[in-house]
Amino acid sequence: MKGDEAACVLFDAGHRACGGCAAAMAARFILEAAGKDTIIVSSTGCMEVFSTPYPETAWNVPWIHSLFENNSAVASGIVASLKKQGRKEKVIALGGDGATFDIGILCISGAFERGHDFTYICYDNEAYMNTGIQRSGATPYDASTTTSPAGKCSYGNPRPKKDLPAILAAHGAPYVATASIAYPPDLKKKVEKAVNTPGPCYIQIHAPCCTGWGFESEKTITIGKLAIETGLWVNYEMEEGKVTRVKKVVRKPVEAYLTEQKRFRHLFKPKRNDAEIAKIQAIADRNAEKFGIDIKLKA
Repeated sequence: MKGDEAACVLFDAGHRACGGCAAAMAARFILEAAGKDTIIVSSTGCMEVFSTPYPETAWNVPWIHSLFENNSAVASGIVASLKKQGRKEKVIALGGDGATFDIGILCISGAFERGHDFTYICYDNEAYMNTGIQRSGATPYDASTTTSPAGKCSYGNPRPKKDLPAILAAHGAPYVATASIAYPPDLKKKVEKAVNTPGPCYIQIHAPCCTGWGFESEKTITIGKLAIETGLWVNYEMEEGKVTRVKKVVRKPVEAYLTEQKRFRHLFKPKRNDAEIAKIQAIADRNAEKFGIDIKLKA
């Protein structure tokens, strides 16, 4: 890139993310949508580690590092300061699923309850990837992690994925959405809508992790699409607590998604576990029924 075109790259190349990192893609898409008048508050996690190893940074907008637990509190303070100064910058609090679903949920809840005008975005790679692939509240059922390992006594994570979009919608958030790095135009449209909606908004971005999930780095987009095509991830929008838009699909069986990832390998080797696969299919079926995602083909 040259001249003005290069200046428009708000999340730059040269960072230290893994090849095929969906979180890095998400950061670039987020800033392409939000624009240069944006302040990023980033909690501890993969994004902070690979994008800002001192004294380097990939961020060409104001960026501040917070702790795992308090990026929403820091964002709230920035919003209050900007309001006092009469400034109009957009504020985005950015965190992984560990900082969002688990460690930071207290501060997120408080900020949303108080109605602070910022957007919280979770890049959801479904485990604590930076610290060793430990289970989080976003880890899906039966996924093997270092703290929910599959073995003779376990099929992996025994708990369902926490429904954080519903939790924050219940706080009165005016706009809540889910997105995927596999569909950049949809993701960017939702970010643009969130940052221009007054009040606390939330976006959860599905971000497949080749290192933690166990797939080849060139398959990141493919894996993201399979999650949606099987119904294990649903792209939707909620406005004032009501679902207003949903991406519909012709669904594939869940094993099309599961077989592509090492974290679910124990469901197929040394022998296929039809009972556990059926439980995961039931999760996808419930998603399909709840959100009405099925496209019915003509006979």
